Amino acid sequence: MAQPDEARIFMVYAIVRLIGLATFLLGVAIAFSDLLQPGGWPLVGGLLAVVGVLDAVIAPPLIRRAMEKK
Repeated sequence: MAQPDEARIFMVYAIVRLIGLATFLLGVAIAFSDLLQPGGWPLVGGLLAVVGVLDAVIAPPLIRRAMEKK
């Protein structure tokens, strides 16, 4: 049974935002813990955290526009 468009869009939004949050948290963990190297790796962790925030904030509106065009 197919879901209505709004429910499907909401699920995609939620998944994309959760992936963005997980990426952000992984970046923070890499920057401030011994996950990859002793003493942390601030450059890589910071870049990954920024990518995670951008994914969580910018990707959902882009996905919505793409789904509305179909």
